[in-house]
Amino acid sequence: MTSLRQRMIEDMRVRNLAVGTQAIYLRHVSQFARHFGKSPAALGREQIRSFQVYLIQEKKLDPSTITVAVSAIRFLYKVTLRRQWNFDEIIPAPKRPRRLPLRMVKHFRNLLLFLIA
Repeated sequence: MTSLRQRMIEDMRVRNLAVGTQAIYLRHVSQFARHFGKSPAALGREQIRSFQVYLIQEKKLDPSTITVAVSAIRFLYKVTLRRQWNFDEIIPAPKRPRRLPLRMVKHFRNLLLFLIA
């Protein structure tokens, strides 16, 4: 285990993050590092942006999954590596697609069935 990984684990424990959250954050940060074949400490803003584009365009991940990956990378750089960046600008979270509430979906389905019949 690298010292950076150990420090991130300690930072997450100090902040009382759930065990599941810790595991997911570590998985995303590990994927980020493997994608570039370097330690995240050696990577910067452009690599973070490139990784987000990769997750969206090539991996075609759901926005909620990308949000978790972004949160993990933000935690790493903001808390563990103590980078003084404007994180909303550098690591933007994707917008979630808006969906109709289930009640409206059922209403429109019933209306459509009524109009067809």
